[in-house]
Amino acid sequence: MPFVIIGVVIFLGGYILSRMVNDKRSVFGKPAMAIGAGVVLIGIITASVVQIDSGHVGVQKLYGNVQAGVLYSGLHFINPLLDIEPVETRTQNYTMSGVHNEGDKAGDDAIRVLSADGLEVTIDLTVLFRVIPESAPNLFKQTGLDYKDKIVRPISRTKIRDNAVYYDAVSLYSTKRDEFQARIY
Repeated sequence: MPFVIIGVVIFLGGYILSRMVNDKRSVFGKPAMAIGAGVVLIGIITASVVQIDSGHVGVQKLYGNVQAGVLYSGLHFINPLLDIEPVETRTQNYTMSGVHNEGDKAGDDAIRVLSADGLEVTIDLTVLFRVIPESAPNLFKQTGLDYKDKIVRPISRTKIRDNAVYYDAVSLYSTKRDEFQARIY
């Protein structure tokens, strides 16, 4: 877009110079108008090309209105007025840990749950998730790009707490661990 603005300024400057009748600067008016038009054209072309990296999709916005389709990885020719928001579709992880520098949140982010025998158990957890490419516009429109804090973290913590009550403290860490993970999934 900066090329378009610069081109318009050059074009208008050339137009003003070409209208000066008794001035020697009027010789530069028409070439300046041509250069300005060329810069505007280059600006429109560069604003019409977007590259989406692998593992991402592009969500299209036009004046704040989210469009239904997505742009898959590769080079695309688009409306130059569109804004493209990249959304990662690769498998991501979200870690909630009691170690201060290990998880996504600073400090102690481990989950404290009550087990079936009434004991408080601290659980470190990593959640693997990915965004379904076709659902990215809907996710962006309804939740925004901070979906980790609005969806992944709260739902994970709730599911852990809801399902930990079926196991005693020792079983959560040993014999029933796989069953607990399957139940959460």
